[in-house]
Amino acid sequence: MPNRRRGEVGLQLGETRYTLCLTLGALAELEEAFGVQDLMALGERFGSGRLSSRDLLTLLGVALRGGGQAMSDAEVAKLPLHDGIEPLAAALADLLVTTFGGSDASPNPR
Repeated sequence: MPNRRRGEVGLQLGETRYTLCLTLGALAELEEAFGVQDLMALGERFGSGRLSSRDLLTLLGVALRGGGQAMSDAEVAKLPLHDGIEPLAAALADLLVTTFGGSDASPNPR
């Protein structure tokens, strides 16, 4: 079960439920993958709303690894999309909002 306070989001692909999370290491991996210098630039990149299927694949792979799945990009590329791209895109959008802001959660939960 994903823990929203830790920035986790759930995603069902085929018969398997995954936890996605953008840890600090995952964010660093994304900065390198997208060739940006900092988190602000990464947030702007995702905020444009224009992502290629390769971008989604990169983001999904990093988020799965951040969520505890030891999967290569090749393994991620083979995951089933029985319900189409929409559930994947929605989960990744939710993950980005959870990570970069826009939720009602307090930044300093007690």
